[in-house]
Amino acid sequence: MGTIRVTDLGKAYKQYPSRWSRLAEWLIPFSPVRHRQHWVLQDVNFEIAPGEAVGIVGVNGAGKSTLLKMITGTTQPTCGQIQLEGRVAALLELGMGFHADFTGRQNAFMAGQLLGMSIKEIEALMPEIERFAEIGEAIDHHVRTYSSGMQMRLAFSVATARRPDILIVDEALSVGDAYFQHKSFERIRSFRKAGTTLLIVSHDRSAIQSICDSAILLENGRMAMYDKPEAVMDYYNAILAEREGQTVRQEQLADGQVRTISGTGEAGILRVRLLNEQERPIDAAEVGQPVVLEVQVEIRQDIERLVLGFMIKDRLGQPMYGINTHRLDQALTELKAGEQITYRFAFIMGLGKGNYSVALSLSRLDSHLDRNFEWRDYGLVFHVINNRREDFVGCAWLDAKTDIVRTAAQVVPETAP
Repeated sequence: MGTIRVTDLGKAYKQYPSRWSRLAEWLIPFSPVRHRQHWVLQDVNFEIAPGEAVGIVGVNGAGKSTLLKMITGTTQPTCGQIQLEGRVAALLELGMGFHADFTGRQNAFMAGQLLGMSIKEIEALMPEIERFAEIGEAIDHHVRTYSSGMQMRLAFSVATARRPDILIVDEALSVGDAYFQHKSFERIRSFRKAGTTLLIVSHDRSAIQSICDSAILLENGRMAMYDKPEAVMDYYNAILAEREGQTVRQEQLADGQVRTISGTGEAGILRVRLLNEQERPIDAAEVGQPVVLEVQVEIRQDIERLVLGFMIKDRLGQPMYGINTHRLDQALTELKAGEQITYRFAFIMGLGKGNYSVALSLSRLDSHLDRNFEWRDYGLVFHVINNRREDFVGCAWLDAKTDIVRTAAQVVPETAP
């Protein structure tokens, strides 16, 4: 089983004011230090248990790829320790280790040997590598003729030809087509069920939340957060929306969930309620029941344009449905401080039974990344029960109507001999 332990890990690069300073430091005996340390990672500590999956998120330059390179040994740390137990397979930079003038098959053999496989083992696995990569006759063409997607297909197929104890995946999967991404994540999920330890870098919220047990947020080369995937992704999205004068805070709710609230505060959410047909607040709705989501908003400073949006998410944080008043062509303009606005969204509860939460956004345009007045996760938590409809499976009730036509078998008369 695979285990990853990272203790006080740090990586720094030497920065020189000029190339002559670099040369002088190298060549002149007892020369004073002419460089300064530029730390790209500092004080990183975590442990991943066997069979656990951890996602790493952060903006470009946060140190995600550097961390993975140190864990896999392609870059040496400046300080700290990394302990790995188990066989490791890594898919980092696209086509890393591939030679453009060799064929895909030749590169597969070389990459397999780098992963510790013997020639006989690679030969035995080659049919499965070809089948999974689905690049056809291109397997015997030079890699320089490959598209980025073809390189990723082959690299992933080789790296996962046998189940590793530890699988480390960088953002290389993002270049593939939707079909192969789905296929790759299905293989990753099957490895997880079999006990593989997973460390993955991805900007795909749904991938992180559906695969990972926990997530690490890197910010300015340090661990800013290590928590459940949904809490980390909510905080990460709030950071992305951060603007001058904007605040980001987190609150722990009574059920242990972490709510993230961010925004400039020029407008704020006062109250959120789910109402039944009698206009009474409810925290549980029946499948197929008419409901109203009511949101009260307060204007604290003059605003030229206001858009309210909401997103219903399941218990894993996967989006079920989202809409905003920009897309409904109902944005409000020229709002004055002191105004209060009540929004009412009426709909039939078409979700499957389970627990759901509502995230809310007040912004200027379609996205909360443009003038985020307030972003609030867990603005409302509610339950969906099913006591009146058919016992269906899934997250959406489609109220399918069934029409069955049964035709009697035709009797063929016997012919006389």
